[in-house]
Amino acid sequence: MGRLLLVCRLAVRDLRRRRVEAALLLVAILAATTTLTLALVVRDAAGDPYQSTREATQGPDVVSIGMKAEELSGLSQAAGVIGHSGPFPVTGAKIQTSTRTADAQVVGRDSAPTTVDQPATVRGGWVREGGVVVEAAFAAELGLHVGDRVTLSGKSFEVAGVAVTAAIAPYPGASCITFTGCVSGAAPGELPQLLHDPGLVWVARSDIDGMAAGTYMMNLRLADPAQAPAFAEAHNGTPWQSVLADATEVAGDTQILLMIGAWLLGLLAVASLSVLVGGRMADQIRRVGLLKAAGGTPGLVAAVLLAEYLVVAVVAAAAGLALGALTAPLLIQPSAGLLGSAGTPALTPLTIGVVTAVALGVAVLATLVPALRAARSSTVDALADAPRPPRRVGWLITASARLPVPMLLAVRVAARRPRRVVLAVTGVAITVSGIYVGLILNAVLDTLPDRAAALREVLLVWTVILLCLAGVNAVVITWATVLDNRHASALARALGATPREMTAALSAAQVLPALLGAVIGVFPGGYLLFVAIIAITGGDRDEATLPSFWQAGAVVVATVVVVAALTAAPARLGARRPVAEALRAY
Repeated sequence: MGRLLLVCRLAVRDLRRRRVEAALLLVAILAATTTLTLALVVRDAAGDPYQSTREATQGPDVVSIGMKAEELSGLSQAAGVIGHSGPFPVTGAKIQTSTRTADAQVVGRDSAPTTVDQPATVRGGWVREGGVVVEAAFAAELGLHVGDRVTLSGKSFEVAGVAVTAAIAPYPGASCITFTGCVSGAAPGELPQLLHDPGLVWVARSDIDGMAAGTYMMNLRLADPAQAPAFAEAHNGTPWQSVLADATEVAGDTQILLMIGAWLLGLLAVASLSVLVGGRMADQIRRVGLLKAAGGTPGLVAAVLLAEYLVVAVVAAAAGLALGALTAPLLIQPSAGLLGSAGTPALTPLTIGVVTAVALGVAVLATLVPALRAARSSTVDALADAPRPPRRVGWLITASARLPVPMLLAVRVAARRPRRVVLAVTGVAITVSGIYVGLILNAVLDTLPDRAAALREVLLVWTVILLCLAGVNAVVITWATVLDNRHASALARALGATPREMTAALSAAQVLPALLGAVIGVFPGGYLLFVAIIAITGGDRDEATLPSFWQAGAVVVATVVVVAALTAAPARLGARRPVAEALRAY
C-alpha cells in the first residue's frame, strides 16, 4: 500500500510540474477515445427514432407478402402469432406531381384503424376514397403537402395526409413489397418493369381495385419479437430487425467511417506519445538516478514512470466516453420518415471496457519500452546525466560530407535519433494513408447522393482531427529534436554555422522523414489500408476510384510544405539560443 501511494503521489506531482506536456498527452489519447466511442454508440443512437416510430404505429414484428390473400390469411393462426392486420393489396404505380414523376408502391388500406401497423399521420388525415396518404420521407422528396393533387396510374387523387410507419424503412430505403421487383439506382434497360427507388403510398381499398394489384402484404405481431428473423425466413417475410437495419443504414456507414478514423487516430496517438515520452524520459534521467540511489528498485522506477501516463489514459478514456456519448446525436440526422430524434446512447460495460482498454493500450505501447530502458540504466550514469554521445556511422559521414551545411547537419541530427525518425515517418505515413483513403471515400460518396451530405460531415470530422493531431505531432517532434540537440547545435554554431543554417538543418531533419512518410502513406500504406477496409466491410473494390497520380503527388507535396511550415518556428527558436548559454548548460 505504501509503494502504491508513493507511486501515485510522484505521478501526480510530475503531471502538475509538466502541465503542457500532460495536456498534449491527454489531447492525443482523447481524440482516439472520443472517435472510438462515437463509432461504438452511433448506431444505437440512430435506432431511437425508429423505436419511437415503432411504438407510435404499433409496428409489426414481421411483414409477409404473397400472391394470394388466402395464403397469407392462414398466417394469423401460425404458432407464435398474437396479432395481425391485413392482408392488404399492393401494386406498383407511377406517381405524378406537378413537377416530378416517380415509382411508388401503393397499398390499399381500410379507413378504420388497425391494432398492428397503423401508420401515424404527421400532417392531415388517414386514407379516404379519392384521398391518398404519402410516406413522410417520400413526400419530402417529392415536395408534397396536404391538399396537393397527384396522379396514380392515370387517376387523380388529393393528398389527404402524410404519415410514418415502422413496417417499411423510410424512403429511399423502403423495402420491396411487390413481386414486380424493385431496384436502387438506374433500372436495367432489359427490365423496365422494375420499380426504380419506389416510395410508399397508401390509398383506400376501393381505389386500388382498378390498379391491378398483384401482391398482398400482411402485418404480424409475435409473442416473442426476437424470433422474427426465423419466422420471416420460414414465411417469406421481412423481420422488424431488417427494417431497423435499413432505417439506420446511414448510421451504419457513419459507424464504419468513425471506426476507420478511430484506429488511425489511435495509431497516430501511439506515435505522438512515443515522441513525447521519449523527450520526457530524457529529461528524467537524473530523477531516475535519484530514485535508484534512494533505494528504489528498477520495478518501482518503471512503475513511477508509467503511472503518470496511465493516469492520463484513464482520464482521457473517461472524457472520451462522455464526449462521444454526448456528440453521437449530433452526427445523426433522422429521416423525415421517422418520429423523434436521436437520443444520448447508454454506455454499455462492453463499450466502456473497449474504450478504456484502447486508451491504456496506447499509453502502455508508447511508454513501456522507454520506461524499462530508463529503469535499467546505471545509477551512476543516470546521476551524471551526461549528453548521449552521437552515433558515428562511417558510410553516413562519408555520404554527408559533401552536402551543403544545412543538409549535412540535418542528416546527422536525424541519425542521432533513428527511433524518433521512424516515429516521425510512421506518424506522417498514418496521416497520409488516412487522407488517401478519405479521397477514395469522398469519390464513393458521389454515387450515394441520398446520404452523401451526412457521411461527408463525419469524414470531415475525423480528417480534421487527424490533421490537427498530426500537426501537433510534427511540432512536438521538432521541439524534442531542438532540445535533444542543444549541445550539438551550439558546437556547430561555435564552429561557424549560422543561425539560419541551423534553423534550416533542424527543419530539414523533419522534412526528410515527412517526405518519406508521405510517399509510404500513399503507396503502399494508403492502398493497403483501402484494401483492408474493403475486406472488413465486404465492399466491392471495383466500385471505388483510386486517386489519380496528380492527386497523390499533390498530397505528398502538400504534406512536405505543411511540415516545413509547422517546424520552422520551433526550429528558429532553438537555433537562436545563445551559444555560450547552451554550452554552459553542460
